[in-house]
Amino acid sequence: MESTPPRNQNTTVFDATLCVEELRAALGEHGITLPSLRIDLPGFAGSYQPTRGHVELGGCNAATARKLAAVLRNAAGR
Repeated sequence: MESTPPRNQNTTVFDATLCVEELRAALGEHGITLPSLRIDLPGFAGSYQPTRGHVELGGCNAATARKLAAVLRNAAGR
């Protein structure tokens, strides 16, 4: 399921929330948790149109970063 809105359309808080939940679930399938993963609400308060719906990935420890890098490398076939 893809939650990306059509090009040049505002991203709603709902769209961004779905995106975060999809990413959280996909990372969880690989045993990866980003504790600070969330939507960036201030990004919706700006005057820029259309809103892009930023996702805040937050920080993680080195072990989590290494695991994420390994999953991405494996997905890329390297």
